[in-house]
Amino acid sequence: MEAVQTKLKYYNAQADKELAKYPQIMKLEQHTGIPKTYMAASVVGLVFALIFFNIGGQLLSNVIGWVYPAYASFKALETSDNIDDTQWLTYWTVFGFVSLIEFFSDLILYWMPFYYTVKTIFFLWLFLPSFKGAQTVYTKFLRPALRTYQGDIDDKLKGWKNKVETVTKDAIVNAATHDD
Repeated sequence: MEAVQTKLKYYNAQADKELAKYPQIMKLEQHTGIPKTYMAASVVGLVFALIFFNIGGQLLSNVIGWVYPAYASFKALETSDNIDDTQWLTYWTVFGFVSLIEFFSDLILYWMPFYYTVKTIFFLWLFLPSFKGAQTVYTKFLRPALRTYQGDIDDKLKGWKNKVETVTKDAIVNAATHDD
């Protein structure tokens, strides 16, 4: 039990240190007298309760999968370090793949109990630096699959690009000849 309490105190101190970086949260703590870590834990608990009971679960899980990664991607783009760029490019590649799979299986997945809870936990696993889940999915699944079919994909994309260019040129020529 002591080990658990020690861990909780450690995480509480870490969260307190992180939350202290935000003046609005500091003002709220001073105004209410409620420790900022308790407020943050309450908000996180409320959000997870809403997701668990599927009250806005789809929206909340998608927001969680987008808000922090989008902001972290913005910050990564603003630095000269490429390591964080690679981390977030990998995340967005996996996120897009998961979204595509979800689109086609949503009717089935929606009926799975606690689907949005599982989805939210999966998103957290993907983007939290301590887990690096996106890198795991990318290196073990997506990268090998894409490398295997890279030539075929490139050929198809080149063909589609040529068709789009041809159709666009024809549309421009037809539009120009009809205006005369």
